[in-house]
Amino acid sequence: MREPIAALVRQEGWRAEGAAARVHYEGAREQFAVEFYAETDRVLYWSVPTEETESGTAAPVPRERVPDPLRRRVREDLEAAGVDPATERHNL
Repeated sequence: MREPIAALVRQEGWRAEGAAARVHYEGAREQFAVEFYAETDRVLYWSVPTEETESGTAAPVPRERVPDPLRRRVREDLEAAGVDPATERHNL
């Protein structure tokens, strides 16, 4: 496991999935999955179906639609794991 992935897994809620680390976040009305890919230094956000919308599928979410508290938390977790927090802002 790559060191940044191992370091993120030590943060609350993160788990390793191959070459990525993932965490789930539940907001007031939306659920998100956040993925960090160490090899490319990229963070991806996914909208995850809620219990009310179980029939939906996960879909990528543009950063401007992601709540600021979640983006701040991801940057804080990256920094605590020794990853440049600016990585969260990298475009695909």
